[in-house]
Amino acid sequence: MTEVLRYAAFTTDPAAGNPAGVVLDAGELTDPEMQAIAADVGYSETAFLTATGPGEYDVRYFSPQAEVPFCGHATIASAVAVAERDGTGDLVFRTPAGVVPVATARDADGRPTATLTSVAPSDAPVAPEDLAEALAALGWAPTDLDPSLPPRVAYAGAHHLVLGTATRERLAALDYDFDRLRDLMLRRDWTTVALVWRASGTEFDVRNPFPVGGVVEDPATGAAAAALGGYLRTHGLVEPPATLRLCQGAELGRPGLLVVDVPAGTGGIRVTGNAVVMPGPGRG
Repeated sequence: MTEVLRYAAFTTDPAAGNPAGVVLDAGELTDPEMQAIAADVGYSETAFLTATGPGEYDVRYFSPQAEVPFCGHATIASAVAVAERDGTGDLVFRTPAGVVPVATARDADGRPTATLTSVAPSDAPVAPEDLAEALAALGWAPTDLDPSLPPRVAYAGAHHLVLGTATRERLAALDYDFDRLRDLMLRRDWTTVALVWRASGTEFDVRNPFPVGGVVEDPATGAAAAALGGYLRTHGLVEPPATLRLCQGAELGRPGLLVVDVPAGTGGIRVTGNAVVMPGPGRG
């Protein structure tokens, strides 16, 4: 039997944030076995770690339906699980997207936190026909978009279509065509769609449809948060160094907070969050 830990990331409340499965010793598992465990766990992602040295791990991420190259919330959850077992410190996660350093520590209340540093971010234009199809799948009009946040495909380990909403009401009223959006995302290799409403200069409310993973919506998306930080820096939409606060998951009843540090230059984006053990079965 494989031990599967269950953590909620980007929160200190087991009933909030984004649930992730964590397998700390996956060295003997085959790809089909990892996929089957992720499907059985049913969370948006489960991380599978194989130790390669002190504080160093090969890490793979599986949604219920497919492997993904990188997952931020499962990285945070996994790092906290390691810290609770071995103590806080610096870790190195070797992921399919690249090397991701992760620092674990304790916050002011003694609760474990983790900070990942993404691979170098980048972004690319969205083809007009792809944007039109995405809006159609979402049931949005072009006037629902915030003209100050141009649509782009942002990357910091996985690709995310970034769409800024003109109003908080538009963000709240999410009811999309699951199959239509999934098919577009599969064609374009988009992991999630990052729907973003700018509440202030450094505060954002975000939502992330994730139909390619078999999940209607991801409650807190660290990979998309890193990609958003890179996007904002690239387009001069924040003045680095900047610290962003992203609120996500409220509409799902699982509110979470992602803290995103955007340094000057072109390097990786740092994403910080708590994680907490969730009640539930421990073996899969």
